[in-house]
Amino acid sequence: MQERMEQLVKLLNKYAYEYYVLDNPTVSDGEYDLLYDELVKLELETGIVLFDSPTKRVGGAPVSKFQKHTHIQRLYSLDKAVTIDELSSFDEKIKKVLDKPIYTVEYKFDGLTICLTYEDGKFKCASTRGDGEVGEDVTSQVLTVKTFPLTIDYKGKLEVKGEAVIRLSVLEKYNETADEPLKNARNAVAGAIRNLDPKITEKRKVEIYFYDVNYIDDNDLQSQTDAVEFLKRNGFKVYNFLKVCNSFSEVVSSVDEIEKSRKTIDVLTDGAVIKVNDFGTREMLGATEKFPRWAIAFKFPPEEVTTKLLDVVFQVGRTGKLTPLALLEPVNLCGATVKRATLNNMGDIKRKGVKIPSRVLVRRSNEVIPEILGTTELYQDSIDINPPKLCPSCGSEVVEIGANLFCPNKDCRPRVVASLCNFASKDGLNIEGFSEKTAEQLYDVLGVRKFSDLYKLTEIELMMLEGFKEKKIENLVNSITYSKEPMLDSFIYALGIDGVGKKTAKDLAKKYKNIENLKNTEIEELLAVPEIGSIIAENIFNYFRDNENIKEIESLFSLGIKPKFEDSAKGDKFKGERVVLTGTLSKYKRSQAEKIIESEGGEILSSVSKNTTLVLSGENAGSKLDKARKLGIKIIDEAQFENIVNS
Repeated sequence: MQERMEQLVKLLNKYAYEYYVLDNPTVSDGEYDLLYDELVKLELETGIVLFDSPTKRVGGAPVSKFQKHTHIQRLYSLDKAVTIDELSSFDEKIKKVLDKPIYTVEYKFDGLTICLTYEDGKFKCASTRGDGEVGEDVTSQVLTVKTFPLTIDYKGKLEVKGEAVIRLSVLEKYNETADEPLKNARNAVAGAIRNLDPKITEKRKVEIYFYDVNYIDDNDLQSQTDAVEFLKRNGFKVYNFLKVCNSFSEVVSSVDEIEKSRKTIDVLTDGAVIKVNDFGTREMLGATEKFPRWAIAFKFPPEEVTTKLLDVVFQVGRTGKLTPLALLEPVNLCGATVKRATLNNMGDIKRKGVKIPSRVLVRRSNEVIPEILGTTELYQDSIDINPPKLCPSCGSEVVEIGANLFCPNKDCRPRVVASLCNFASKDGLNIEGFSEKTAEQLYDVLGVRKFSDLYKLTEIELMMLEGFKEKKIENLVNSITYSKEPMLDSFIYALGIDGVGKKTAKDLAKKYKNIENLKNTEIEELLAVPEIGSIIAENIFNYFRDNENIKEIESLFSLGIKPKFEDSAKGDKFKGERVVLTGTLSKYKRSQAEKIIESEGGEILSSVSKNTTLVLSGENAGSKLDKARKLGIKIIDEAQFENIVNS
């Protein structure tokens, strides 16, 4: 009986691969259904379900929440170009490292990035991209998708990347009978994958197009073309368009081809992806904090519409900055109903000629809040937009600093709420279950105004908040308690210093090792930190010269907050060195050399400047080496590097 089950599973998976991946079915739906029903019957009789049985792809029971999943290797997002000049600039940067780069050009589908993990030739789990390092486990949902294999020939550990999509024709058919029609394919697929009920995912008939091998144990793949062939060999669905380009003009031609044909295909696409084909060159080029330097997305012009601007209101942010927000006559844009759009400041309003009311041109790009590009029509009753003299929230007199208006009241409700949310965020102290609504309730009911107030909350006080029952109170109290030993960079980020994001917080933690050192720093020292300019340096310096801020940090420490700094350095062979790598190393991958330098106390910089103290130069080094010579910076080759490491 089990032998027959194995035959059926093998046969049904073959037919499914032909149908879903190759789009070339060899049997009718009726024949497939008869075999499928036979398998279901045998599984019920025996109580056995084989690992790669197609019956596993039926939507199972709803999950209570998404678990976190840490990717084996970071998933980068892509930098973008919107003009040929910007694309040309990308090409020029590549040619500083490689004279004649070979590129690949592929479709950029507009869906949801999904990462699949395999071990021992078996599908293990699926996750969203998340922040690139940690995503959400969506295995139950992705199991309903038919366009990937449960078992593969490759037996090592593997991560593959793909884009989950819903075909436009499938979406149209779904909407014909749906109680609530879905407005666009991108939102439809995101809602399907990020739905706690896998049966919802199954109903929307999600597919995944695979395009990248994110991690592979025995990495013998040498190029993007190798990776794509590997995906095809192992049964993953790959979109049938990949151009190999030997020149920039061929890249432009391929991008043009995609732009012309994208309207005729059955999948939503918003651009093209250009990658350096050779993996060795990619290693040499490296990545910034956000993007790989060897790839770029060319985004096609976003959709633009005109609509009537009805009013402008001013919102108060975490730093007290007042940002004007345009209220619009509802209009459909990129498949969504748009009612609001951003305006940067009063200068932006005047420059664009915006008045109340007026007809404005609105653009929505990358599914973010739309922006107003300009005014297309004024009316007889159109009036100027005047800057507020008082804060719309607390009534304090606003102050003008540079191009922006600010509320100076640190206890202003939206300022406090935004600050608390930033403090408790994942990149901050990671207080799980803390939401904007929670922050608002804490402000309104319990008078929470400072970060330190969070650590004084009692269960009895939290019972006063609407919707806070025993379990929710227990979870929040536990999360607040667990947050007391954050990493130093998370604590610095949580303070909410204007302009200090996740990357800058990490750089500051690495340089200063503790808050006391950072508190006593001077602007000149801050300017020596990579990528910190004069404005951010001044913001940091001024933050630690404010007595209220210092008192608040001391209060946090007195309540048991103990920021930790774990220096990855185990030795001191490169202690104090700020190192730039350039060219190709023969014995080491760039990432390996960087880890060695950091483990020996060195700091890796992305570009050569007066702050660089050492350059490690490999073969085919380019402009970085030339600049280092001009600045008189010490240069070592791979042999010298190896001698230092082994000494």
